[in-house]
Amino acid sequence: MKKGILLVNLGSPESPEPKDVKKYLGEFLMDERVIDVPLWARTLLVKGIILNTRPKQSAKAYKKIWWENGSPLIVLSEELKEKVEKQVDYPVALAMRYGSMTIKKGIQELVDKGAKEVFLIPLYPQFAMATTETILVLAEDVRKAHFPEIEIESLPAFYNNPDYIEVLSNSIANDLKGKDYEHLLFSYHGVPERHIRKSDITKSHCKIDGSCCATASPAHEFCYRHQCKEVTRLVGEKLNLKEDTFSTSFQSRLGFDPWLQPYTDRTIERLGKSGIKSMAIVTPAFVSDCLETLEEIAMEGEEIFHEMGGKTFRTIPCINTNADWVALLAKWINEWALSPVEA
Repeated sequence: MKKGILLVNLGSPESPEPKDVKKYLGEFLMDERVIDVPLWARTLLVKGIILNTRPKQSAKAYKKIWWENGSPLIVLSEELKEKVEKQVDYPVALAMRYGSMTIKKGIQELVDKGAKEVFLIPLYPQFAMATTETILVLAEDVRKAHFPEIEIESLPAFYNNPDYIEVLSNSIANDLKGKDYEHLLFSYHGVPERHIRKSDITKSHCKIDGSCCATASPAHEFCYRHQCKEVTRLVGEKLNLKEDTFSTSFQSRLGFDPWLQPYTDRTIERLGKSGIKSMAIVTPAFVSDCLETLEEIAMEGEEIFHEMGGKTFRTIPCINTNADWVALLAKWINEWALSPVEA
């Protein structure tokens, strides 16, 4: 059976203009796995409030980071796809969960090239309802409705894969080589605390306290909080980081419900107030730089740090199209393609 590879990332507005940002936000925020409240409440919140206020604000942010050739997330993802395709013997397509580069179009591109088996790679190291799960659910719905003859297998969350940890660690170390910093902050995209509890397959383990993420449990397979903390721990060990010189935080909260803490903006503020003069920040929930890394962290985060008395603020790029990252994706693809077919 001919095989094909589908890389899937989050997505982006078609342009940084308010009308395109509004369309994108509408699709994104109406996803029941992003804002997981009843449809009537989600509709009221998104269409009645958020889409009447947020698009103009978000458009200003997108304009700050937009490249001449398009959205950074899209451009970097397309470059990644092209580089991966050169290292494997299978067609590779790129899709986005939201926006015009749909999963249906991505699968169709592979089917047109003769694919009967598709290896779907969500470009997220950690599992979360609002990222990996929504991609997998939509991909299966699309398969059933339009491509019942094909099979789809997906790459599991790779947050603790030793090869991935090495790629990420080397990327951080190379960026910080020869540069002084007092604290390294690992900032991950936030999610509501209820998402953690909803993803708990044991229905009892995830307390979101000081111990559950460090206590072995089957729940960790789908626990975003544990997986983020584990990335920080494993990279800290790999780079021999000293205790109290690095920490974990969560960014991009929305609304008034409890989200994962500590919050990144408040952590940056606290570090500045505590007398830290130089810090670096890395965003391992993303493999490609995007609005959240280029504007929220690299611009807003730096501004907060300087306001609190900090001097040097360094944003470490995502692994993007790093040669080692491309090679690792190619390795995983080849391992999948050469694995024996189950009886």
